[in-house]
Formats: sequence, C-alpha cells, structure tokens
Amino acid sequence: MLLSNLSAHLLPLLSSPAFLTPAAPTPQIPNPNPTQLHALALAGLAGELLEAFDDLGLGLEADARGEGLKMIRDSLMSVVSRVVDPLIGGIKAELIPLIVALENPINITLGSPKMLAGTKSYIVHHPSIVALQTTMPIYARALTRYTAWTTSQAALASLLISLLWRGLVALSNRPYQSGSPPGSPGLSSAVLKGRRQSASMSPPATPPSMRFAIKLPPSRPPSPPFVQVPSTAAADARALYDLLSRLPRPVAASQLAREAVDEAFDGLKGLAVLLEAEQTNAFAKGDQIELERLTANLPTLIALPIVLRGHGSTSRTVAEMLGISEDEYRKGCLFGFSRAEEYAAAVGQRVLVTLTNEAQTSANVAVTKWLEVELASADG
Repeated sequence: MLLSNLSAHLLPLLSSPAFLTPAAPTPQIPNPNPTQLHALALAGLAGELLEAFDDLGLGLEADARGEGLKMIRDSLMSVVSRVVDPLIGGIKAELIPLIVALENPINITLGSPKMLAGTKSYIVHHPSIVALQTTMPIYARALTRYTAWTTSQAALASLLISLLWRGLVALSNRPYQSGSPPGSPGLSSAVLKGRRQSASMSPPATPPSMRFAIKLPPSRPPSPPFVQVPSTAAADARALYDLLSRLPRPVAASQLAREAVDEAFDGLKGLAVLLEAEQTNAFAKGDQIELERLTANLPTLIALPIVLRGHGSTSRTVAEMLGISEDEYRKGCLFGFSRAEEYAAAVGQRVLVTLTNEAQTSANVAVTKWLEVELASADG
C-alpha cells in the first residue's frame, strides 16, 4: 500500500515541466523549486526504507523470507533513481561542456618577453575555470541533498568518474603552449644607423634658462605595466582538481564506488604533475625512472600524448599514428576508464611499431622504452 501511494504521488511530479525547470541549480536559482522538493521528499522516504532493508538484510538475493520483499526493494530503488538521476543528469549536462572546453587553450595578446624592471604578470584563467569557480559550490550543495541515501551513491560515483575522465582527456590533449610571449619586432640596422647619424649632426639642445623654469611638484611615478600570461595546462589541472574536490564523494558504505572515485582523483592529480614536467622541459633530462614515476597513476592513453610531446619525438597525434580520425579514436578508445584500459595494449603496440620503424632518435628511443614498460605492466 505504501509503495502504491509513493508511486501515485510521484508520477504527476515527474511529469510536470516544473520538475526540470531548471534542470540544474543556477546562481539565480540555487535551491530546488517546490516540485523538486516534493519529489526529493518522496525519494527520501524510499531511501530511508531501503536503508532499513539493508540493516535487516531484507530483499537481498540470499534472503529466503519471501520473494515479495525483493520486488518491493527493487520498486523502492526505482523511486529513488527516477527522482535523483534526472537531477544529477542536469548538473552533468552543465559541467561536461565546461570541462571539455579545457582542451582549447585561451588566446590572448601577450607582451614582450624582455620585461622591464617592475613589470608585473597577470595570470588569465581559463573561462571554464572561472565559470566553475562560481557554480561548483552550488552544485556541491545540490549533490549533497540529492545523494543523502546509500542507494544513490552509485549515481554520485558515476558522475564524478565521468567528470574526472573528461578532464583527463581534455587536458592531456591540449596543444602545448610555451609560456614565453612572442618577441616584439626589432629595428633594422639601417634605421638604427640613420638615427645615430642624425643625432650626431644635430646641434646640442640649448639648456632652458632658470628664469623661465616652472617649479612643479614631484609627480607620482607611473605604475608598472602588466603583462597578460595565460594559465598553463598544469595550472588548470590543479584548479580542476580543487574544484571537483568540493563535490561530495561516495560514503564508505559504498566501498567499491569510493575506491574508483579516489583512483580517478589520483589520476587528475598525477596529470597536473606530468603536465608541470612537460612545461619545465623535464623530459629533456632523459630520466627513464622519473618518467615511469610521473605516469604511474595515469592510464597509458592519457599519458601517451604528453610523453610524445614532451620528448618531441613526433608532431603527429596518436590518432594520426593509428591512421584513424580523431573522432573515431576518442569514441573508440577514450570513451572511459575501462575502455582506455582495454585498448591501451593495442594502441601502445601500434605506436611502438610506428616509432620503431622511424629514425631512432634519442627522443624515439626514450618513448619506446617507456611504452615497452607500460605494455609489460598491462600484460602483467
């Protein structure tokens, strides 16, 4: 009877346009509307009943006290998921485009590399990072409310893993940008020679008479100029890690989900360190053991484009080395953590053969050795 009443009250709420208006909280509307609050209250009742089932061991596969309890348990889980999944999906739909956009570096006008004394640099953050800094606290509060029950922890883990994976793919494939701005055009020798000759032929300037000198108060020294510097991929990776860390994580009761989420967070933290090594040209030192340490917590297909760029072994992308389009490579091999792990050996072996057939430069040799270790680890 209770289950029938829950379903009867929930159906008009879920079919109402107000349930997904808005689909995700915004700075203007940070809290759920009345329809959403009503649906969340019904989901909370179902979630608390499921937790009571868990405490008593009711409705499980090994429960021999009656088949009806298993059906009731499944129906209660359906009530929670029908409310929580669309709301979490709305937040995911807002976050994914911002994270995917991190692959595109920002284009700004840079100053001269020969900075004058007192010149200050101004870090221009990626627009996605700026937007996430505003909305992430709102999403964190909403997700805490949506996933207050044990049965909704799997949906939370799925969201976090998806966001972290998109961040890994976007930042690892961002084209490398040197931190130094382009130099300003210099003057030709002819122009400089002409200026020197004109200066030597002109008579010296007559010093002004003190009679006509106007005594002015000392002027304030000019403010030092600012030079815009775009944020690096490493800085954006650290910022994304800090922002996603504000979201709630699965509770300890969902041990497998929590471990998977923690490993994904470790991967993003390791990506920031690897990108920092690329930025500081640490790959040029050729320390194979250090390279293996830097990529230890990263999937092979995430670390591969960074290692190729860092050693300068090729200007081609991994998709070009495989002979397929970038879209096919992303959809086929970089769909998620499990897909990347599944295709790591095949892609790594193909890239290894391509590098072996090319000129054996020091860069190719370094990448080849690293790939051999990665493939051996995957086989093990």
